[in-house]
Amino acid sequence: MSTIKSSREIDAIFRDSQRVAHPLVTALISSTPEGRGLEGRVAFIAGKRLGNAVVRNRSKRVLREASRRAGAPWAGADVVLIASPQTREADSQDLDRAFSRLVSRAELRR
Repeated sequence: MSTIKSSREIDAIFRDSQRVAHPLVTALISSTPEGRGLEGRVAFIAGKRLGNAVVRNRSKRVLREASRRAGAPWAGADVVLIASPQTREADSQDLDRAFSRLVSRAELRR
């Protein structure tokens, strides 16, 4: 899975994106920049308000696995997934349902 690592690119997505929210995860969706093709990328963010490094890293791991099951990366879209405090306590079925709703609401395709 191709990830977005540059803070400049993440900031651009925060500025110019469609926001789709769910209590477990928020997705920021932007179309891929011209000249990069249709390969989509994903970034995972867990802010310090979630807890210590162990909690934040676990939340990102959980989001990463749930996004794989949901078909990430999505063609033609750069997606930033932001963990919420409820993410760390959610089980895999809850996250799968959340991603299913996010994907359908954002009209993402593999």
